[in-house]
Amino acid sequence: MEAKAKREAWNKGKLVGQKPPLKPKDIWAIRIHLQNTHAVRDLAMFNLAIDSKLRGCDLVNLRVRDISHGNQILARAMVVQRKTERPVQFELTEPTRVAVAAWIAKAMLKTEHFLFPSRLSESPHVSTRQYARIVHQWVAAVGLDSTVYGTHSMRRTKATLIYKRTKNLRAVQLLLGHSKLESTVRYLGIEVDDALEISEQTEI
Repeated sequence: MEAKAKREAWNKGKLVGQKPPLKPKDIWAIRIHLQNTHAVRDLAMFNLAIDSKLRGCDLVNLRVRDISHGNQILARAMVVQRKTERPVQFELTEPTRVAVAAWIAKAMLKTEHFLFPSRLSESPHVSTRQYARIVHQWVAAVGLDSTVYGTHSMRRTKATLIYKRTKNLRAVQLLLGHSKLESTVRYLGIEVDDALEISEQTEI
């Protein structure tokens, strides 16, 4: 009986572990690239991914009605996360609102439509796999190593910047929709000493 060929490990040749957040200069480089190439959908998707801090599965499931009221794009929105079934709120900054409005107009989307419909007939919206490929294209386009970054880089970017500027773990926990502070600590990759220092400075 012939020995079965060994299945190749899924992570062979891949970098595993947490995907790093984008740096501000990288964010601007990607934005400028998307603007210059007139990638209306991708600019809306990129800006919304950064602002919303949503997991990929929640981002691709957004409908127009989730982030708009009538013809107005909301400054704040709330969705129920699929993974935790907990609601989470997020802000849409002015550049994001402008980009999203431009995409909705170009794609002629209606309130009930998915915000990022798929170009493939078998899927009603962009899949998480497609979204991952799009993220890799963004980072590669500005000279970054696409194997290093992923969809969680989008989720972590603004959360990490907020934490670095404020050291407010509780605020970041709420923005990410984590039920436990420990999850936020792990997610941001905060060193234990750093976390303890914050804790010591927090009077009860």
